[in-house]
Amino acid sequence: LKSEIDKDIKEDYQYTQDQIEVAKQAYKEFMKLEEKQLIDDERVFREIKLMYAEYFTGGMGAEAIKEMLVKLDCHAETEKLRKILKKARGQKKTRAIKRLKVVAAFDNTDNRPQDIVMEAIPVIPPDLRPMVQLDGGRFATSDLNDLYRRVINRNNRLKKLLDLGAPEVIVNNEKRMLQESVDALFDNGRRGRPVTGPGNRALKSLSDMLKGKQGRFRQNLLGRRVDYSGRSVIVVNPKSLRLTHLNRYLLSL
Repeated sequence: LKSEIDKDIKEDYQYTQDQIEVAKQAYKEFMKLEEKQLIDDERVFREIKLMYAEYFTGGMGAEAIKEMLVKLDCHAETEKLRKILKKARGQKKTRAIKRLKVVAAFDNTDNRPQDIVMEAIPVIPPDLRPMVQLDGGRFATSDLNDLYRRVINRNNRLKKLLDLGAPEVIVNNEKRMLQESVDALFDNGRRGRPVTGPGNRALKSLSDMLKGKQGRFRQNLLGRRVDYSGRSVIVVNPKSLRLTHLNRYLLSL
């Protein structure tokens, strides 16, 4: 009994020390807090938000990114970057050029930066993700249906947690799981371990359906029966063609 009590006291002491350390780090981060600053430690961020929420505004995930994009003035940012380019050198200039390409593209079009954050996922037609009935009443279904189901289930679970007023830690964890299911739908295996199906086989995502010779574009949309075919290499012809011109040359049959 004494050993169990000593163990509990030791665990409580360690927990208290950890909380004190987190509180110290939170205070230190809060004192040097700047606009658009990133805090990579989630525990520290939660402590700052708990203790000093009335003095600053902060957020996590896609909602925070979208809120910042709404406030972004692309025209003013473009002018600011052009002024930086006149004086910048080396790595700073390279970084400014990369940023200017993106910001200027938004400034010259009607596109809004906040629209790149998706709030709804389009569902492809059933013909592209078929379900076939087999002998014995079983069904063979496309991998995309399983990936879509994961997204729907986690989204419904997140909605239920929000309606119940679940703690922020649980809600954030469910949002993270929803993001992982969306990542798997678009490109399975891109972020860490892929989602697998029966036989421990990685499920084919939307990108797998599109890319490669067996993909939707090259196999179904561009592939046509022809009378003759040939192989060629596209090369430049500086004598008669300009950079924006295209010319069909002879093919060997």
